[in-house]
Amino acid sequence: MGPLEGIKILEFGGIGAIPFCGQMLADMGATLLRIERKGGPMARLGEAKFNIWFRNRPAIYIDFKKKQGIEAILKLIESADGTIEGFRPGVMERLGIGPDECLLRNPKLIYGRLTGYGREGPLCMAAGHDINYLAISGGLGAIGHKESRPVPPLNILADLGGGGLMLAFGMVCALLERTKSGKGQVVDSAMVDGCAALFGAFYGWWAANVWKDRRGVNLLDSGAPFYDTYQTADGKYIALGAFEPEFFQTVLQRLGIDGFEFEDYADERHWPALKERLRLAFKARTRDEWCAFFEGFDTCIAPVLSFSEAFEHPHNRARNTFVEIGGVTQPAPTPRFSRTQPEIKQPPTEPKENIEESLLQWGFNRSEIMEIL
Repeated sequence: MGPLEGIKILEFGGIGAIPFCGQMLADMGATLLRIERKGGPMARLGEAKFNIWFRNRPAIYIDFKKKQGIEAILKLIESADGTIEGFRPGVMERLGIGPDECLLRNPKLIYGRLTGYGREGPLCMAAGHDINYLAISGGLGAIGHKESRPVPPLNILADLGGGGLMLAFGMVCALLERTKSGKGQVVDSAMVDGCAALFGAFYGWWAANVWKDRRGVNLLDSGAPFYDTYQTADGKYIALGAFEPEFFQTVLQRLGIDGFEFEDYADERHWPALKERLRLAFKARTRDEWCAFFEGFDTCIAPVLSFSEAFEHPHNRARNTFVEIGGVTQPAPTPRFSRTQPEIKQPPTEPKENIEESLLQWGFNRSEIMEIL
C-alpha cells in the first residue's frame, strides 16, 4: 500500500511524459484510470506488457467525438481527486473537458496539464519533442564532448525529468495544499520550464564565471579528467567520477601516474595531459579487471553497463532495483518508504481490458457503461 493510497486520478492517454507521470503516481498507490482514444498513440506502441510506463492501472477506450463519451468523462471527473493530460493548448477546452468544465463538476479537482513549450509564448502551439524542449532551455547545447555535436540524453531530461516527474511533483503539492484549503486548482507544467529548473545550478555557475558556456570544457561535462568515461582493453568503458581531490589522488596513485600536484587537478591547463595519461592507462586492462583492481578503494569508479548487465549487477540484485513482472524486467517502484511501501499490482494492460470493472469502481452502473461502449 503506497503513500498515495485512496487518491483517484484520471489520466488522458499519451506517450512519454504523461504515461511516466501516471506510472509514478500509480506506483505510489494512487488509483488511476487511463482513458485512450481509438487510433491514438497507444495503438502504435506494440504489445502492452512491454510498455512499462503503463503499469499499475487499467485503461479504457472512450470516443471523444461522441456526446456520451464526453459526458462519461465528466462523470468520472466528479469522483476523481485529479486528472492529468498532455494535449496542446486549447484541445481539452474544445472537447468540453477543460479546467472550467471539470472544476465546475468537481471544485476539489486537481487538474494537471503538461505541454512542451507552455501555454503562452510564440512557440506554445508548435509541435515538438524532448530534444526540442531541451534545446531551447540551453541544456542540450551543454551535453557532449568538446568539439563534438550535442548529444541527446535519450528522452530523459525533458520528457521524463522536466515533464512527467515535474507534473507528478506538482500534483502531489496541489493535493497536499487541498488538505488545507479544501479547493482544487490547475497545475500548469511545461517541459521547457522543467528543463530550466533541472539546469538551474549550471545557469548560476555560468553567471558566476565558473562555468563556460561551451560543452566538454567544464568540471561535470567531460572536460575535467576526473569526471569522464574511459575505454578499456576490451572496448568497454569505465565511468570515473572522482570529483573530490582525495578520490582522484587515490586513482592516480593506484594507476602509478605521478608528476601532478594537488593544485594541478583544478588547473585546466593540466587537464589535457592528465586525460591522455588516464586514457592510455585504462587501455591496459579490461573493464572488469579495472573494477576488481579498484574494489575496496574510494575512487568513484564504476563500470558502464548495458541494460542486461545492469539487471545482473550484484548491487542492483541486492537492492531489488529491478523486478520481473509478466516476464519483463523493469525498475521497481521508487522511492521506498518505511511504512507505506509501493508495489506493482498489475502489469500494463491493453485499453480493451477491464472496461466494466474499471467503470463500476468509479461509480458507473451497468446501463451507463453500455451507453459508451
